[in-house]
Amino acid sequence: MNLRRKCAAEALGTAWLVIGGCGSAALAGPSLGGVGVALAFGLSLMGGIYALGHISGGHFNPAVSLGLTAAGRFPRRNLPWYLTAQVLGALIGAGFIRILTLGMPGMEETLAHVANGYGDHSPGGFGLIAALLAESVLTFFFVLVILGATDGRAPAGFAALAIGLTLVAILLVGLPITNLSVNPARSTGPAIWFGGWALTQLWVFWLAPLWGGFVAGKMYRLVARPL
Repeated sequence: MNLRRKCAAEALGTAWLVIGGCGSAALAGPSLGGVGVALAFGLSLMGGIYALGHISGGHFNPAVSLGLTAAGRFPRRNLPWYLTAQVLGALIGAGFIRILTLGMPGMEETLAHVANGYGDHSPGGFGLIAALLAESVLTFFFVLVILGATDGRAPAGFAALAIGLTLVAILLVGLPITNLSVNPARSTGPAIWFGGWALTQLWVFWLAPLWGGFVAGKMYRLVARPL
């Protein structure tokens, strides 16, 4: 498959993830609650994988692409292109949400809650250490599930379901801590559009998920190789 088409699929899928997940949190968050927001993200990811996974692999997340690279399942030369496409898609998705809410009373504060943060900007008041631990450890398990579900030895046809439901589960754990990201692109889109403290704290939501994804890739490569 042509690399340009793969990157286009990654951008589209990431945009849809941000629109479906962050859009639900921004526009219907109070009525949906944490469970509803978690389901919105998981279902959006599941739909994106079913729609576009056969084109690009359905990463939609720099931490996933890095984890697959570390596991020897994705070519290193394509990694910068995928990361660029994913961030671009997230910017498009967050921009769409921003345009929808222009001029709506009270939406500035509501949209800020879509961004990921710690300390004063954590929904539950969690600090930097908790944010780093949550983002890295939950990304580790998320990427581990992705590597296992997409392994050629796994049951066929269930990968998107397993991945989407795993995202729901880890969001239920992590939403009170940081509005859980486990996806640097998903964090970057809202941070750039909404600015302020979200940009200042963005480094955490790159460093921790990328580290978690990288370690998951290395660990899976170690434990899953044939005996």
